[in-house]
Amino acid sequence: MSHLLIFIISLLAIAGVIIRPFRLPEATWAAAGAILLLLTGQITLTQAGAGVAKGTDVYLFLAGMMLLSETAREEKLFDWLAAQAVKASKGSASGLFFMIYISGILVTALLSNDATAVVLTPAVIAATKAAGVKNQLPYLLICAFIANAASFLLPISNPANLVIYAAHLPTLISWLKAFLLPSVIAIAATYFTLKFTQRRALKEQFDTPATIIKLSQTGQLALYSILATVVVLLICSAFDVPLGLPTFITGLLATLIIALAARKSVYKTFREVSWSVLFLVAGLFVIVEALSGTGITGHLASALSRASDMHPAKVALSVGSGIAFICNLMNNLPVGLMAGQVAQSATLPEVVRKAILIGIDLGPNLSVTGSLATILWLVALRREGVKVSNWSFLKTGVLVMTIPLILTLLIILI
Repeated sequence: MSHLLIFIISLLAIAGVIIRPFRLPEATWAAAGAILLLLTGQITLTQAGAGVAKGTDVYLFLAGMMLLSETAREEKLFDWLAAQAVKASKGSASGLFFMIYISGILVTALLSNDATAVVLTPAVIAATKAAGVKNQLPYLLICAFIANAASFLLPISNPANLVIYAAHLPTLISWLKAFLLPSVIAIAATYFTLKFTQRRALKEQFDTPATIIKLSQTGQLALYSILATVVVLLICSAFDVPLGLPTFITGLLATLIIALAARKSVYKTFREVSWSVLFLVAGLFVIVEALSGTGITGHLASALSRASDMHPAKVALSVGSGIAFICNLMNNLPVGLMAGQVAQSATLPEVVRKAILIGIDLGPNLSVTGSLATILWLVALRREGVKVSNWSFLKTGVLVMTIPLILTLLIILI
């Protein structure tokens, strides 16, 4: 009965995160689930603390990236980037599609997929409005799909990468050897598939604005700060140093330096950062800790180890595709936490570990509930008064997720 209650509370909490009853923030439901597990005695305070502590590196990474992204947004860096894409398109919808796609790859790879959803989306809306683009949907869909498709290009491209590998995150060289080719395949396949689904809207022609946004001195400083942060993180990754603390330090320093250069208070920047994301992640860590106490992760790890010993290729394909679809039912953050614990407990061939990460990172492109990045993308759209229905996203996602996922999983087997 105790285990059953843990499962019920956990599933209800995850459902709350995805559905958001009463329009309460996602973090509310994750925290409520964690608190309810404590109050009903399904997990002790010590166990809850241990669960929260496991996410320390992720919290620091997210905090640093959110500070850096918000600072760059305030200095109009992303508006400038989107305006440059409009200018380079020369009035061609296909050209603009390509340029925004490239912008999305850069932001995702260097600032994480959540940054693409949160800060690039409003910039794309503003830039396409200024250009007089009639149908903004193809360009907005880029921000959602590339946020997941490019999220395993580098270890820093998705917080889920830190969750899945935890203390065993591969060094930069090892990461590139394992994931560079699959990532390129995923990015290219997503581009062509998404472009095919939007082919009618991309026949449009428009006029590029006569005046183009200029990047201010503090905007340039924000750009240099991002590049410096990426260099620091790549060096840390190359020497197998955990990424959380370096990310937080560089993000905080960049925020303070730019605020000093702009002669403004950092209060507004700190106020605009979505700190509730940290409570969301912490709540999910507690829930996963409770689920681990039921023995489910141990059973899954044992079963996966046995199957992988006999049929590693078949297991990689089935696990990668299975996790991808589960992410769209439960969101990739809790699924990633569970999969990370299973992967760390099991003895798995590298091809299976790679398939798990690809399923977690690329799989959520099927539905709007698939990943935290896509949920944040929807929030960004709502703020701008833009609506994208779950059904229309699903119809596009069926192709845009499935084809790249199959190709990418086949590549890692080759």
